[in-house]
Amino acid sequence: MQIPKQQILDLLKSRGDNAEADRADTELPEQVDTDQHRGLLSKLGINPADLLGGGGLAGKLGL
Repeated sequence: MQIPKQQILDLLKSRGDNAEADRADTELPEQVDTDQHRGLLSKLGINPADLLGGGGLAGKLGL
């Protein structure tokens, strides 16, 4: 699944994870592939499975 990097940055910042948001901004492309970037998303505290289901992170990202 492809999602805009900005949505991940916004989520991290809303959680107060500014250092992780800065890291994500430098390490992720503008369109993030949840399969390809699964490892980095996990290190950032984002479970890619949450992006696919209803509610959870998907709801927060407006997906």
